[in-house]
Amino acid sequence: MKLSAELKAFQGRIGYDFKQPELLLRAVTHSSKSSPTREDNQRLEFLGDRVLGLVMSEALLERDKGASEGQLAPRFNALVRKEACADVAKDIDLGAVLKLGRSEQMSGGRRKLALLGDAMEAVIAAVYLDADFETAKAMVLRLWGSRVDSVDADARDPKTALQEWAQARKQTPPSYAEVSRSGPDHAPVFTISVTLQSGESEQATAASKRLAQQAAAKTLLERLTQA
Repeated sequence: MKLSAELKAFQGRIGYDFKQPELLLRAVTHSSKSSPTREDNQRLEFLGDRVLGLVMSEALLERDKGASEGQLAPRFNALVRKEACADVAKDIDLGAVLKLGRSEQMSGGRRKLALLGDAMEAVIAAVYLDADFETAKAMVLRLWGSRVDSVDADARDPKTALQEWAQARKQTPPSYAEVSRSGPDHAPVFTISVTLQSGESEQATAASKRLAQQAAAKTLLERLTQA
């Protein structure tokens, strides 16, 4: 099969030309666009998640030979979580080549964090299957770039870090509440508050509840630890 001009350009952005172009087409096909003659990218996403995990595990071990498992785990999580995959997907404009059903197109699917992250993992799997692990690894490290070297030494999820801070002071876990939701259904904006048993609180706004919770927790923890 022949790739469209858009997918050929996408190959240039990831630095890899497929010998089996049908793998790339499957990697960018969302379930909303699948049919009996067109597979979606869900199985590739499953595989790509594992390939990405092995790549990052090796990279982190190589870059810090003295780090403990407790230090490596949060760094690993920061590099492989869906937000990180989606950020890389945005860098290479993966959203522009996604094959989406009409409903997903109308609801802003090309910008959705989950869809972009899943498709990024599927692309990794497609390269792995089309070539080999080393080729997929080289592409991942190239696309993730400085993220690997600059990942915070303590990359714990802010919600986890805040909860540990509270527990160390004999407080109950922080509570989160939705303050407001605005924007259209396809691009909602959430404002979330976080409150500790001792009364301290902060709030933050983001494009998903999870991101808003993390941002609020981070802001509160920074204020508490700098006080």
